[in-house]
Amino acid sequence: MGSLSGIIQRPLIAAAAVAVASASADVSDKFQSFTSPGAEQTDSSVSVSNSIQEFTSSWVSHISVSKLSSLNFVTRVQVPVPSISFGVPSSGHKFIPSNLCSSVASFPLLVNVYQSAELAKASKPTKTKGSIPASYSDVLYRWHLPETDAIDVSGTSDCLAMKSRTVVVLLGWLGAKQKHLRKYAEWYTSKGFHVITFTFPMAEILSYQVGGKAEQNIEFLVNHLADCLEDEGKNLVFHTFSNTGWLTYGAILEKFQNKDPSLMGRIRGCIVDSAPVASPDPQVWASGFSAAFLKKNSVATKGIVYTNELETGELVASRASGEPKPAVTETALLLVLEKFFEVILHLPAVNRRLSDVLGLLSSGQPACPQLYIYSSADRVIPAESVESFIEEQRKAGREVRACNFVSTPHVDHFRNDPKLYTTQLSQFLEDYVVTCCKSS
Repeated sequence: MGSLSGIIQRPLIAAAAVAVASASADVSDKFQSFTSPGAEQTDSSVSVSNSIQEFTSSWVSHISVSKLSSLNFVTRVQVPVPSISFGVPSSGHKFIPSNLCSSVASFPLLVNVYQSAELAKASKPTKTKGSIPASYSDVLYRWHLPETDAIDVSGTSDCLAMKSRTVVVLLGWLGAKQKHLRKYAEWYTSKGFHVITFTFPMAEILSYQVGGKAEQNIEFLVNHLADCLEDEGKNLVFHTFSNTGWLTYGAILEKFQNKDPSLMGRIRGCIVDSAPVASPDPQVWASGFSAAFLKKNSVATKGIVYTNELETGELVASRASGEPKPAVTETALLLVLEKFFEVILHLPAVNRRLSDVLGLLSSGQPACPQLYIYSSADRVIPAESVESFIEEQRKAGREVRACNFVSTPHVDHFRNDPKLYTTQLSQFLEDYVVTCCKSS
C-alpha cells in the first residue's frame, strides 16, 4: 500500500505555500517596524506582496470538491490515518526522500528509529529533572521517573506506594514535541507518578503506510506497556491532548483488545484535554492542520476575552467585540485544507478506518472514570462537540467529570490557568485513581 508522501503532497504543498506566505508576511511586518519613517520601500517588495495576494485569491477561488475528486492522486488514497502515525527522527541523521526534496522541504524530515528510556527497576528511582539530553525532543517516547523527594523509601506510605504503581501516559497533539509535554510530565513526577510522554511529528503523516513504521511504533509502545503491566503490577492513566492524542488513545485500546482484553481493566482513568470531536469533520481537521502549520501565527493560539453578564438569574458569557480574526492567508489556508479533507475523509476506506477507532472510543472504552478539560474559546475543537460527547458518555453510565476553562486557547489551558488545571487533575486522581491519598 502506497505512501502518503506521494499521494497528498500536491494539495498540502499548496496549503504550505499559503502558510509560508502568512509567516513571510508576519516577518515582513516585523522588519518594517525597524525601518525609519522616512525610509523608502522598493517597488520589488510591493510587487512580491501583490503577487502573493493575487496568487492566493485566484488559486483558492477555483478550488471545488468536484475538481479535487477528479484528481488521480486523490482516488489512489488507500487508508491514511494521520492521527495514529508515530515517527522518530534521529538527531544524527538527515534523511531526505527523493520525492520530497523539491516539494515538501519545509516539513521536518524523519527517520524511523526507536529511542526510549527503559523504566528502571531500582527501589529508589532517580530524578529526571535537570538531566534532559540535547536530543530530548527527538525521541519517540520517554519514561520519566518520580522525583526523589516524592518517593517513600521506607515503603510505609500506602499513598506513595499506590502512586509508584501508576504510570501516566501523555499522548501529544498534532505537531507536539517532547519539550511541549515536559511541564505536564514534571507535574506528575513531582506527585510521585511514573510518566511516559508519547509524541510523533506531523511530517510522519506524509509517509504513513498501513503496517509500516508508524504502526510498528505504536505496537512497540503497546508491547512495552503490556510487559510493564504484567511484570511490575502497574496500572495506567491516559492523558490525551486534542483529537490527535485522543485518536491515538483509541488506536492503543484497539491493540490492547487484540493483544489481551484484560489489559483494558488496568486503565484506571482517562483525562482528555481539548477533545473530542467524535466524527470525521473536515473543518476540525483543517483547523488542526492549520494551527500545526502556522503555530504562533495561527489565530487558534489566541484566546477570547469574555465579559460576564447576568441574564434571568444566570451568569452568561458573551464574547467581547475585540475577538481576534484570522489573517487573509490563514483564511485561505483553512479553505484549502477543508476542501482537501472533504474529499479524503469521505473516501470509503478512510472513513471506515476512522469509524472503527471512533466507534471504540464512543462505546467501547474501559469502565474507568473520565475527565474532560476544554474551552468555549477553542477554535479547533468546538465546545459543543465536547459537551455532546460528555452527555453521551454519561447516558452510557460512565463516570464523567468536565471543566470548561471558557477563555483559554486550544491545548493551552495549563499555561493560562495552571492553578485550576492542576486542581482538576489532583481532585480527579485522588477521587478515582489513588483513593487512599484523598485528604480526609
